[in-house]
Amino acid sequence: MSIVINHLTFAYTQGGKRLEPTLKDLSFTIEEGSFLGIIGHTGSGKSTFAKHLNGLLSSEKGTVLVDGHDVAIKYERKIVRTLVGMVFQYPEYQLFAETVFDDVAFGPRNMKLEENEIKSRVTDAMRLVGLDPDRFSSRSPFDLSGGERRRAAIAGVLAMHPKYLVLDEPMAGLDPLGRSEILSLLEKLRTESGCTIIMISHSMDDIAKHATKVLVLEQGTVFLYDTPQAVFSHAEALQKIGLSVPSITHICIEMNRRGVDIPRTICTESAFMDWIREGKQHA
Repeated sequence: MSIVINHLTFAYTQGGKRLEPTLKDLSFTIEEGSFLGIIGHTGSGKSTFAKHLNGLLSSEKGTVLVDGHDVAIKYERKIVRTLVGMVFQYPEYQLFAETVFDDVAFGPRNMKLEENEIKSRVTDAMRLVGLDPDRFSSRSPFDLSGGERRRAAIAGVLAMHPKYLVLDEPMAGLDPLGRSEILSLLEKLRTESGCTIIMISHSMDDIAKHATKVLVLEQGTVFLYDTPQAVFSHAEALQKIGLSVPSITHICIEMNRRGVDIPRTICTESAFMDWIREGKQHA
């Protein structure tokens, strides 16, 4: 199964007047079990696109099909929202309950699940994000550290057992350790449960390291949609639209300028080290 985007077009309105489209004729498929990184400069349509994946916004033209369910159809949208979990920027700002347990349980309770099932889901979700239920369940979410609050907020989404997890800048405002913890969690989710990850990020290094596919949006259109290796090999084109490239890609570009024949597809440190080791073997 997959998410199929077909000729998606969307424009906001202001004062009853239709503005210039924010999304223009997007068509591509997000494969089940993949890690899609979405990049683009501010105003390129990244967050607007993400909100179409569970029906927070409805397309003006075109369709969004989640496992065959049309997001535009009201009764199917309810199904879609059980499949697609959304984590917005600074999700910890949405914490509100007296205890961490009650906050994480909010979604499952809205799903009208049995109390035993709710408790099981909350406990599993908390463990998954690294919050010991015995230590954290009865604590106020407002007494947690910033990284712990972020993880508690994500646990609330995971407790609903989404098949697709959409995250808008999930590492925003976190220190390096917090960023690493969130990225490790997302990799664990994808590899162990098969959850499809769809992540908006400004960190090209994170996207290069973790994504299996990269969507580049430019003025609401698909500029590139391919593997990280293929996307970041177009360094000059990305820079022309105001985007950076991974740190290691900058190094490779400079090495090529100095006469070292190094593949343009290298965009991670591990790939760079593999290239060096391969060179030594043939030396």
